[in-house]
Amino acid sequence: MGNTTFKIGELEINRLGYGAMQLTGKGVFGEVDDRENAIKVLQEAVANGVNFIDTAEAYGPKFNESLIANALYPYKKDLLIATKGGFDRPGPNNWVPNGSPENIKENIEGSLQRLKVDTIDLWQLHRIDPNVDVAKTLAPVVEAVKEGKIKYVGLSEVTIDQIKQVQDILPIVSVQNLYNLANRQWERVLDFTAEQGLAFIPWFPLASGPDKLEDKIKAIAEKHQATTAQIALAWLLKRSSNILLIPGTKSIVHLEENLKATEIELTDAEFESLAK
Repeated sequence: MGNTTFKIGELEINRLGYGAMQLTGKGVFGEVDDRENAIKVLQEAVANGVNFIDTAEAYGPKFNESLIANALYPYKKDLLIATKGGFDRPGPNNWVPNGSPENIKENIEGSLQRLKVDTIDLWQLHRIDPNVDVAKTLAPVVEAVKEGKIKYVGLSEVTIDQIKQVQDILPIVSVQNLYNLANRQWERVLDFTAEQGLAFIPWFPLASGPDKLEDKIKAIAEKHQATTAQIALAWLLKRSSNILLIPGTKSIVHLEENLKATEIELTDAEFESLAK
């Protein structure tokens, strides 16, 4: 497979990372059921060369970051841990944007403590709160960057206009939007990030889409002796060289399968047939 890494600042990131959201209770709320297994999955990911792990204050909330520190601290030298802030979590499956500067400041301080770091490698605004001026929301982030508490900043679920608006306030390195074979509403944002040299981190990368697409994926998977999930990931890796993948799983077997997606080289014809 061609280009398997992407640079964020001076850090060379393996494009197949790991998203830790599933290592929480039901509805992304509370502690993960099997903590011992969750710790093993995280350790196995890093042992297999994953050096990009994505979490958030809102996962659990808070439990997920502590779990990562518990499993992986002291961190391997080139491991980049990305977290996010800006959501309140009143209950399972309940996500309420809260971009108040007080909340953002508290999120950042809390993440530093839970991850046991002096500097957050990549802090992402989980959502832009429609009720708060984005410059106000980002004021504590700008401050934290100045103080060395945050190294790089990213955004999540944003339009091109919103990206530009934030870039007038501070530099960003990544955008994390929903994107997969079945849902490509953010196609233009992906192309824009590629032009800008920003990482594009699709969340929910494994949806394989409508039945028609599923049959096509299955046929291609059989040809490559691969799983449909591996083909969905291989397609994303081929789609654009700035895509960083963060598939999540609670299973070590699936984790190892996902990581093998970098070995699959789709032909242009196969790529095009799935892009339709």
